Formats: sequence, structure tokens, C-alpha cells
Amino acid sequence: MKIAYLVNQYPKVSHSFIRREISALEAAGLSVTRFSIRSSFSELVDPEDKLEYKKTRVILDVGVWGLLLSLVSAIVKPVSFLSGLYVALKVGIKSDAGLLRHIIYLAEACTLKRWLYSCEATHLHVHFGTNSTTVAMLCHVMGGPEYSFTVHGPEEFDRASNIALTEKINRAKFVIAICSFGLSQLYRWCDYEQWQKIHIIRCGVDDDYFDQPQTNIRNVNNLVCVGRLCEQKGQILLLEAIKQLRDEGWDLQLTLVGDGEMRSQLETIIQDYGLHNCVKITGWATGTEVQHYIEDARALILPSFAEGLPVVLMEALALRRPVISTYVAGIPELVQSDVNGWLVPAGSVEALVAAIKKVLVLPAETLMQMGVQGVVTVRKQHNVTTEAYKLAALLADNQNNIEIQQQQLQPVTH
Repeated sequence: MKIAYLVNQYPKVSHSFIRREISALEAAGLSVTRFSIRSSFSELVDPEDKLEYKKTRVILDVGVWGLLLSLVSAIVKPVSFLSGLYVALKVGIKSDAGLLRHIIYLAEACTLKRWLYSCEATHLHVHFGTNSTTVAMLCHVMGGPEYSFTVHGPEEFDRASNIALTEKINRAKFVIAICSFGLSQLYRWCDYEQWQKIHIIRCGVDDDYFDQPQTNIRNVNNLVCVGRLCEQKGQILLLEAIKQLRDEGWDLQLTLVGDGEMRSQLETIIQDYGLHNCVKITGWATGTEVQHYIEDARALILPSFAEGLPVVLMEALALRRPVISTYVAGIPELVQSDVNGWLVPAGSVEALVAAIKKVLVLPAETLMQMGVQGVVTVRKQHNVTTEAYKLAALLADNQNNIEIQQQQLQPVTH
């Protein structure tokens, strides 16, 4: 079976879970061709991501003239092109991205359609229900292969009307939610008749995490937060909590692993709060480096305001480190307070401080036991091989349906 993957930016620093999923599908016997709308090569630091980039074809690399050529080439089949144009205008007029942007999406869809035909892909799977799924939908409307997409949140749910989420669900072969919370949100944005096509397939970690030799927690007060430096991850509140703890006399170190649009603001706050001796920002790190940062900490902290279900929580638990996070979206489906970590109300500095104090005072052996409980949960719910087989089964069912339809279209000979 030949399938294709499309992501807005792939590979990307924060999208290692997609790379793992593709690898697991290939191990299951599927042929996967990678497509990305735009490149993020300049951000890549992980050797595996750089290797994956070489396997990926980037649509916008064709340039303006390439996109125009794809549009002109598509016009020779006016019926399918006009169908795509109609849908592009229909969803574009209701979108905050505007009509012009959707005409560009249509040109990207024309390019993608040619490439999918060239590689003989029978199905297109997309990650994130935003512009990449718009391109996949337009491609399908113009005669390209059927598509499915994985919704992560929170952006898809925050902007459901603007991104035409209902239209995308209606036209998709099937839709994937990464957690029960995501499933419920997708149910909100489609008719009951569409619910049967929505499935839960969780993001996962692979044996590289589960097979790591156990690293004991050292008797030092190191904490780590891994993620893009942006408003929704709550790093500003985490710095406020660290300042309060330092003011109370606690000796601790925090490492912020990641980069993003708020880095300069966070650096300013670190200086203003006098935390430059106990808080550092690493920038983007390789997968191996992220593992080392997590293993060097007593716990991972992610005080997010909005999420789907962060993969870094799975990674930390798989490495036997408890986590502190918030009662947001799918996080409570993974993190259980006083079992494998602690959940606090999003936005509460006081609750965050109280949870961090527990991490600092509990014996390392207790924290390790909580981490072991986390391994059990992650193995059960987030093994990438298990989840990839679920996705492969859906893709195989789709392939069987295509073959049946093709057989039905064959002329009867006597």
C-alpha cells in the first residue's frame, strides 16, 4: 500500500512524534511518501530530523512560478478545477486567512495532486487540521486521492469555524483524535452521522525511550520544562513560581528546553526577577539532549494554558520522571495526581508552587516509583507501534474500499 503524509512543516523540531509514526507504519509494511508545505530546515538540530528532511518534498520550494504553472495545468480539466475553486472560495470567504490565501492553497493543492499521481499514492494522511488539511481537501475535490487527518488541538478547536473544520470532517475518509478530549471536540463540530468516521489514535513514544537504562534521580533540585517558548505553554507563570520559591529560600535550578517567539521576553523576566543564576534557556535541542535534560531533573513541568496532549509528558514518564502539568484538554487522561505526577489548575501560581515543593521534598525513591507508574501508563496508552498498527488498519480498510470500488467500475466481459 502506498500512502502519503502531508504536514505544514515537516520535519520540525517539535514534531518528532510524526517521524516516529511514519517509521512505525513503514515497519508495518506500508510505503510512505513525505510532503511538507513549507520548510523548517533552518531550525533542525536533530540528525534524525535532518535525515528525514532529505526524504521530504516541499511544495513551496517550487516557487511562485511553479505554483502558477500548477494552476494553469489544472485548468485543462475545467470541471475538477472549478470544483476545487468553488470549495476554496466557499471556505476562504469565511476564513480569517482570506480569499487570496485560499487561492494559494488551491495552487499548492494542484502541485500536490501532480506529485501524488507521480508517486502513485492511494491515500493522503495529514497532521493538524489547519492549512495542510485545507490543501489536502482541495486536492481531493479536484480528483486527488481520499484523505484523512489527525487533529491535535488547541488551534483547530479554537478556530474551528475559521479553518472550516466541519467541511474537512465531512469530506474526509476518516479523522483521528489524539485523546478522548479531542474526540469530544470533534463531535462538537460535525453531525452525529459523521461520528463513526472519528477514531482515537494516540501519539506515542518508541522503544528508544522504553529501553533506556534506568537513571536514578540525583539528590539535586533540578527541574526541566520542554516546549516551544510561547504564551500557551505557561512559562511566564513558571518563572513567577520559581521566583517565589527562591524568595522563600529554596535552592533549585530550572532548565527551559526550547525556543520560540517569547524567548526574548522570558530572558528579560529572568533578568528582572534575578533568576539568571538558577534558570537557563537552552534553545532547540536534539532528541538525545532532551532525554538527558529530563533524566537530569527530579520532574518535568509543563504549566500549559491550552494543549492537545503534549508528547513530552509521555517522554518524561517513559524515562521514569514524574511530571507537573495542568487540568487542560487531554492531559488528565495521562497524568494522575500523586500517582505519576501532579495536576494543578491552569494559571494558578500558588498551586504550581505547592506542587514544585512536593517534588523538592519527596525522597528520590518516591519520585522514581511515580516515574515507574508513568512507564506503565505510557506503555499501555502511548506505544507508537501499537498506535501505528491501529492507523495502518484504518488505512488498509480504506485501500480495500478503493479496490472494491475500482472492481465495480470495471466493465463486465463475456
